[in-house]
Amino acid sequence: MLFPALSGALPAPAWRLTIWVPLADPFSAKKFVAAIDPVVAPPGLAGAVVAIGNFDGVHRGHLAVIKRATALAQELSCPCVVLTFEPHPADYFKGPNTVFRLTPRDAKARALEQLGIDGMIVITFDKVLASLSAEAFIVEILVGRLKVRAVVAGYDFHFGAGRSGSPALLKEAGRRHGFAVEIVGRVLAGTADINEAASSTAARAVLEAGDAQRAAQLLGHPFAIIGKVIHGQHLGRTLGFPTANLLPDPSCRLRLGVYAVRVVVGTKIYAGVASYGRRPTFDNGQALLEAFLFDFAGDLYGETIEVLFIGWIRAEVKFASAAALGAQMKQDEARARAILRAPSVG
Repeated sequence: MLFPALSGALPAPAWRLTIWVPLADPFSAKKFVAAIDPVVAPPGLAGAVVAIGNFDGVHRGHLAVIKRATALAQELSCPCVVLTFEPHPADYFKGPNTVFRLTPRDAKARALEQLGIDGMIVITFDKVLASLSAEAFIVEILVGRLKVRAVVAGYDFHFGAGRSGSPALLKEAGRRHGFAVEIVGRVLAGTADINEAASSTAARAVLEAGDAQRAAQLLGHPFAIIGKVIHGQHLGRTLGFPTANLLPDPSCRLRLGVYAVRVVVGTKIYAGVASYGRRPTFDNGQALLEAFLFDFAGDLYGETIEVLFIGWIRAEVKFASAAALGAQMKQDEARARAILRAPSVG
């Protein structure tokens, strides 16, 4: 057991926890420390304010939950922890990659770290957890293992077998077990032309349509893909557009096409244009993200970068020749530069 000093006399449950704590490298997959046996919160994270949810996309609603949780933790002089689930419950019930993951696990951890949390605890969503009653979830996990000081959740958070646990039930349990509960209400997208609640579902829908700008309004930040740069076929280089190639998460259902992007490389941010597609002019192969960084010279192979999607340019098209594609790419670059210069983009 990773943290035996905190194990106490509680029987070892069948569900599993994975503990994450911040590291210096913002892209490191080593943020997650796998637990061979079930554990409790590590030293320094027990007795925390716990924000609970899937937090996929870390959208405006999630930001409101995290903001309240971190503020409450400061008031109570205790840590702030996020409790989340992997795989996504829908993937467990309906099969892998059912849900278009806006922020796969490592990306979610990075986003949450930037919001000031002290750690993220991941519960494996499997048969055992899916059959755990709402009351057992509270008693065994929140109270028994994590010894929560307070819980913050969204208005639509449900938990326990059959989604039987509601915000009202959580509040009532808090009164019985001695921890505070705060429920954050519905958060609108925050723009005059989008009068709807910020949600992962809404963001997925607009990204599947290619509307990166609307997705950013719903999320409160641009949709991003993080990954390690891999070798491709060097087709872009032969056309005068050397690209940094990433393999997106298998669940990604972003509309195939060309986008204006910003690319984070270390501490620098570059403007660019990116194609997410199957390269129909050449091989119509596996979907790949190919980003051309403006005013950049260097080798990024093996580096982890973050591609932020700012605006839609066009759909993926099969061209009659490589030369025709190259001519179009010059137009794509010009269009991307114009989009990124727009005052509304920033």
